[in-house]
Amino acid sequence: MDSSNIPTTAGQDSQGPAPARVGTVVWGLIVLALAALIIVAQLGIVTLNGTYVLIGLMIGAGVALVVGGLLSARKRDNEPTTGKS
Repeated sequence: MDSSNIPTTAGQDSQGPAPARVGTVVWGLIVLALAALIIVAQLGIVTLNGTYVLIGLMIGAGVALVVGGLLSARKRDNEPTTGKS
């Protein structure tokens, strides 16, 4: 068997590790914010209304996703095209 024609880098980019996705970062921030709010509420420092907390988190997450997507698209548009689809 001749294995010289088997590609060794199939499906791999030579650009190095991929950056973190915007959605992953935003969901991580949401989880951290919820954990911090739960701790603050349990310590009795502040009384929180659950509805307002959820509305605020959803607004913040939406803004973060839109801004992150726009920045990602802007960064992607500055890179030279390779001719691939």
